[in-house]
Amino acid sequence: TVARLLLGAAGTALAAVGAVRLLTGTRPGTVGDVLVWGGSLLVLHDGVLVPAVLAVGLLSAGGRLGGVWRAGLLTAGTVTLVASPVLLRPGRPANPSVLPLDYPLGLALVLSAVAAATCATAGWLRWRRRRTPRPSSVTRS
Repeated sequence: TVARLLLGAAGTALAAVGAVRLLTGTRPGTVGDVLVWGGSLLVLHDGVLVPAVLAVGLLSAGGRLGGVWRAGLLTAGTVTLVASPVLLRPGRPANPSVLPLDYPLGLALVLSAVAAATCATAGWLRWRRRRTPRPSSVTRS
């Protein structure tokens, strides 16, 4: 409980520092934009990502490989969320060197790699479980 109190106090102090920096260190008129951005992240996290992970967890709870599939989907969701600002940018930038890559193709490649790694891990675990001898249920007296 002491550690929790200390961590809570540290988190509150850091949040206060962040609030002061937001109010005093930004240009006038941008505080609302920052609050909308933060609120949007909160809605995306709590309204989309968490329910999706919980739904996958419930659907795969009975299986032995549920953790592998949840990890793969959580990784894919997180990568997509991180990539969304450059994927949803409006129009072409004035400076072509700012965002010079093909980001949809890059996301597709990363998601393909995540899917391949998830499937390979699930297959390997399944193969290993089949090859590992199970302990016998015979009890000795």
